[in-house]
Amino acid sequence: MKLLDSRDPAFRRRWEALLQERSSSMEEALEVVQGILQQVKEGGDEALVRLTERFDGVKLRVEELEVERQRWREAMAQVDDEVLEALEAAASNIEAFHRQQLREGWVDFSPGVVRGELSRPVERAGIYVPGGKALYPSSLLMGVIPARVAGVEEVIVVTPPSPGGVNPVVLAAAEIAGADRLFQVGGAQAVAALAYGTCRVPRVDVIAGPGNLYVTAAKKLLYGEVGVDMLAGPSELLILSDGSSSPRFAAADLLSQAEHDQEAWTLLITPEGAFAERVLEELEALLAETPRREVASESLRRHGFAVVVEDLEEGMELANEFAPEHLELHLKEPLTWLEGVRNAGVVFLGDQTPVALGDYYAGPNHILPTARAARYSSPLGVWTFQKRINFLYYDRGALAEAAKRVVPLARIEGLEAHAEAVKVRVDHG
Repeated sequence: MKLLDSRDPAFRRRWEALLQERSSSMEEALEVVQGILQQVKEGGDEALVRLTERFDGVKLRVEELEVERQRWREAMAQVDDEVLEALEAAASNIEAFHRQQLREGWVDFSPGVVRGELSRPVERAGIYVPGGKALYPSSLLMGVIPARVAGVEEVIVVTPPSPGGVNPVVLAAAEIAGADRLFQVGGAQAVAALAYGTCRVPRVDVIAGPGNLYVTAAKKLLYGEVGVDMLAGPSELLILSDGSSSPRFAAADLLSQAEHDQEAWTLLITPEGAFAERVLEELEALLAETPRREVASESLRRHGFAVVVEDLEEGMELANEFAPEHLELHLKEPLTWLEGVRNAGVVFLGDQTPVALGDYYAGPNHILPTARAARYSSPLGVWTFQKRINFLYYDRGALAEAAKRVVPLARIEGLEAHAEAVKVRVDHG
């Protein structure tokens, strides 16, 4: 990790460059993905089979694209009881958390006027779950359960295959979460299949879930054809510490983020320079022991920073500028600082609350805005799968009163037919 000091005259320039670097270009990926989308649009299921063999090295027949429900039930018997219990407990926590997000419609009455909103779920949602060589049943729970809580009628899961088929743990997670169908197809081609529909893969209204650069590029290109949750980039963790907690805790959390991949971002911000040095020492010691040492080392080298600041107020300001996906507050009184958080995907309060709790178990969603998108967007939630429909009723008397305001506004915009649509009712109703 690189050590920076906010009192250095060159700090602001380096900090701005750091922020800018996170808005990486995906032009090359967009060009590649455009061709994939066109192949799926024109070739349907056969294109999915060809692309799966090309990118995943797995040869399937068209009829094998969907994993039948019987396989899910068989998988439940193959998974270790301890893992099943963990999945079920996590699913329960995730559902309870997301039920708090349910939004009901509202209605307001005044003389001659009724107005309000309806809340309606989308009819069909697609959940992308990363896979292939890796295993992410937690992401399946995080995507499917909020859609179910929202009231989505049909939830479709897509996940890349491996030579041995979809891992039984992922199938068990699909059964526990309440998914309806699961297709073993991944990458940009899976996003295209969900957006356009094929003979076998149903067309959906919203696509949600994390993925690599090509999955994100496909979501970007297909937005408008279908709704998407967000355009997520590499994962991020920022720890704001007052130096009162264990430097080993901070180092362990930074390492847990760095092991995701080489592009992950990890930051420590503290007013205590000596504490920052101890964290870096602990990080070196932990790094020597971690199985994913090569990945984590590259991540820390490229995107790891320890920033020494004047005080916690400056540290919080920098944290808000960075707008991290994950923000940990390793502070004596973290709750008192929560009010100062303006931009973050999720906040972990205190040094006993690591990101791993949220990733797997506690309930908040782990599909979060990255690359400073927390300035304007939110975690995946029930709202991702809901839409709002406004409604309005006026009686004749209320319309006559409103006409005094509507007609001049329509005419100032040069839309005489709008004005006349109101006047004809007032004059001849």
